Amino acid sequence: MLSFLRPAPDATEKVPPEKIARSYRWHQTGVIAALCIGYIGYYIIRLIFTTEQNDIMRQYGFTTAEVGLVLSCFGIGYGISKLFMGALSDKSKTIRYLATGLIVSAVLNIGLGATRNLYVMMALMLVMSIAQGMGAAACQRTIQLWWGKKWRGTVYSIWSSAHNAGAFACVAVVQLASFLFTGSIAAVFYTASVISFAIAAFVLWAGSERPAAVGLPSIAEYTGDEVKLDNGESSSADLTDLSLQQVFITYILKNPLVWAITLTSMALYLVRYGIMSWIPSYLVQSKGFSEAFAKWLVGIFELAAVPGVILMGAVSDFLKDRRALVCLGCVLGLVVCLTTYFFSSDKTVIMIDLLLMGTLIYAPLTLVGLMVNEVVPKFAVGSSTGFMGFFQYIFGETLATALIGILVAKYGWIASNTVLYVAAGLAVLLLVYIMIHEQKLEKGEA
Repeated sequence: MLSFLRPAPDATEKVPPEKIARSYRWHQTGVIAALCIGYIGYYIIRLIFTTEQNDIMRQYGFTTAEVGLVLSCFGIGYGISKLFMGALSDKSKTIRYLATGLIVSAVLNIGLGATRNLYVMMALMLVMSIAQGMGAAACQRTIQLWWGKKWRGTVYSIWSSAHNAGAFACVAVVQLASFLFTGSIAAVFYTASVISFAIAAFVLWAGSERPAAVGLPSIAEYTGDEVKLDNGESSSADLTDLSLQQVFITYILKNPLVWAITLTSMALYLVRYGIMSWIPSYLVQSKGFSEAFAKWLVGIFELAAVPGVILMGAVSDFLKDRRALVCLGCVLGLVVCLTTYFFSSDKTVIMIDLLLMGTLIYAPLTLVGLMVNEVVPKFAVGSSTGFMGFFQYIFGETLATALIGILVAKYGWIASNTVLYVAAGLAVLLLVYIMIHEQKLEKGEA
């Protein structure tokens, strides 16, 4: 690993006790700004191809199945990347790790704008997915290092909302670039990369490494924050001398809660991308929306979820970390909204339904991402994030893009509806299991 990405050592000069609280607040403000704005940059890059899918099909002559193949290349590569790059984040200087992934992604995005060759696009998407895998794990590990459990659900939800804000920002970038450069698809990709370079610079300026590296006590010392493991033991360590393989086997593969939460997230990702990735095509082909308006609905669907996601995160904190219960309520509501989305022909009702589904999809997705981090030690957060990401993208997003694209081309949109219903039902069953297991763990029966 390059030296500038290695974890920073503990600072030799400590912050005076009377200044610790103020210093913590100052650094936390910079960290959350860096994480949120940085991840918006990741999403601006990631969703350009999705947002431009109709124009690409029309101008480049691609079919729905070919667009699905390009999108699935990202999903496959991203899933594998998250597994390894997530684990590496546990051994890295997280803020620099986050910025590096964004810079590399922006460079590769320029290549996407410079080609019309399907196979080159697939290759670039695959390579870009590796760099994109550096983002979420670095952000999630940083949150675990800087905030205790009392506020973590709220803070994590605020950061997670960067996904949604990033999707809206992507649509805004597309529309701005299309206006300034008379509909040039290449210019859209280039504009997104320039903006992301600027965001990466901000991340390096505003972010801070773990508290001990800037002279502050660790979050465990500051708030008493500890992780209760599946074997009944507790952990508060930020770093470990264990190898990546030892951490992965001991705290990930052998943890039943990690598996249950991961499979829940996979099912929810299938629903997420089964809706979001196909909004432009589904609403135009099946519901009679205009292409321009359907494109904006991708961003509206994402942005509308922000207040609801933050609210649900705060509710999970208020309910003393009963995050699985909040997730279950959201997924049951999601099943109702899916039915409306599939079978209603009223455009106003469909738009309102999309606004509600944004919250009901992203709130549980956010909370399961936090849940999997909270059942492992802090030195395994990146590994847990990567493990979950592997299943989210290899199975969740790939099924929602390549498989749904192929099924729709052959059987129509009813095939997509069926897949999404099955995924939502699986999420309900897994969340019930997680709630039962957590209750046993609290009582010392697990």
